[in-house]
Amino acid sequence: MKVLIAGGGIGGLAAALSIARHGHRAVVLERRDTFGELGAGIQLGPNAFHALDCLGVGAAVRQHAVHIDELRFMDGTTGQRVASMPLTGAYRDRFGNPYAVVHRGDLYQTLLDGCVAQRNITLHTNSSVTWYEQDADGVTAITDTGRRFTGAVLIGADGIRSAVRGRLVGDGVPRVSGHTIYRSVIPMERVPRELRWNTVTLWAGPKWHFVHYPIGSGKFLNLAVTRDDGAQDVVAGRPAERAHVLSEFPELSDTARQLLELGTEWKKWVLCDRDPVERWTDGRVALLGDAAHPMLQYAAQGACMALEDAVVIGELLAGAAGDIPQRLEKYNAERYERAARVQQVARAMGERLYHPAGDAAAARNAMLSSFTVDELYDEVEWLHGARIGGTGEHR
Repeated sequence: MKVLIAGGGIGGLAAALSIARHGHRAVVLERRDTFGELGAGIQLGPNAFHALDCLGVGAAVRQHAVHIDELRFMDGTTGQRVASMPLTGAYRDRFGNPYAVVHRGDLYQTLLDGCVAQRNITLHTNSSVTWYEQDADGVTAITDTGRRFTGAVLIGADGIRSAVRGRLVGDGVPRVSGHTIYRSVIPMERVPRELRWNTVTLWAGPKWHFVHYPIGSGKFLNLAVTRDDGAQDVVAGRPAERAHVLSEFPELSDTARQLLELGTEWKKWVLCDRDPVERWTDGRVALLGDAAHPMLQYAAQGACMALEDAVVIGELLAGAAGDIPQRLEKYNAERYERAARVQQVARAMGERLYHPAGDAAAARNAMLSSFTVDELYDEVEWLHGARIGGTGEHR
């Protein structure tokens, strides 16, 4: 059986691996002229590593990842440590895998290498899927140049502005969050030794927050600082002046300010997402990853959800014959509630945890500081502790 995949990002390549590992052919249709990934750091919870193990690339990703010791929540204006969640012994014992960070390009390259090594995966560039047609016998993906690819299934993994979603759901353009994020990656050797923490550290302030953590096997520091500035124009990867970035966050406490001032070659994005939708399938067509459930980054689970999707859809299509629409509907049913919950939690975290001011910030600090470590683990159990799909390489 041939499965067409629109989009060659993290979700699309993961889907191709999953399809191929279950005995089918996968044809990936990427709109750009090369397979590659932009961006900087990405966080991977234990649930993501379980999915990566199921896809056969977990060990390779671990080689590039920095296994983080702690998630640290700081008051960004006072410098006070509000709460911390250790991610070593008891955490790894409970959830079965590490919490790690990796350069997005390293994760992507590992998935791409896995696809190239599979004889039953074909990769096409300059193939932007804009429409599809289907009948009882198959589905045809049509590109912007009029080229037609026919298979038994079409998976729309073509991102937040998915053309496949446009045809399937028809819900227009994404929702602009009004939040602008600035990102920079700097060599770790430029960071003072006393600030080279093996943590994901978040500094929360009034309508802004700042996150930093090591990536690239610890050779670089990833900086990401976000302001709720009401931005409505969609921006993706546009250069930003260093002086402007620094001027946007005058309330930062001393240590956070010291780290922010290390950033160079800043780029900015205006964050977008969509409301959850229940229907991800249309006959032989299904959505995956950001095409199905685009979310804000505040739960650090966007890529993790796409990896889980890929594992599930591959397993459900194993041995498929004439019941493809029913199998895709089962995939939709298995994934919708979990993904929708993460979408909603990500929005709520931005509003209630990351950006409050005044009394609301004080109440947040009191609430977070009251949790024991075990209670923090209980809070993330549903997310980090999930084992979606098969047994994988490590259990």
